[in-house]
Amino acid sequence: MARSTSVRTYSRYSLQALSLLGALLRAARIERKLGAAPLAERVGISRDMLYRIEKGDPRCEIGVVFELAAILGVPLFEPELGALQQRSREVEDRLALLPRAVHAPRGEVKDDF
Repeated sequence: MARSTSVRTYSRYSLQALSLLGALLRAARIERKLGAAPLAERVGISRDMLYRIEKGDPRCEIGVVFELAAILGVPLFEPELGALQQRSREVEDRLALLPRAVHAPRGEVKDDF
């Protein structure tokens, strides 16, 4: 039985953002004089995975990328934990005002009696 393989595509914006994040992580690693192997071991990934993250590979696990950023001190949203927690509360308050689910429109309403 033939297996269907689909290739995931990413927007130019996403690829550029991933490339920028990877470069920021690599620069932070080099500035801190951290070798790839010891850092990868600390994060719990292979050196190859670290290099893929630094090159902006979109298939890398987001949790690993965030952990790497935290270890290297590269802020993703807010530079300090307190500010990040405040921002999280603001978004949670906003979400509390929005509907829990989004449903597709049911179709056109015919109101021409």
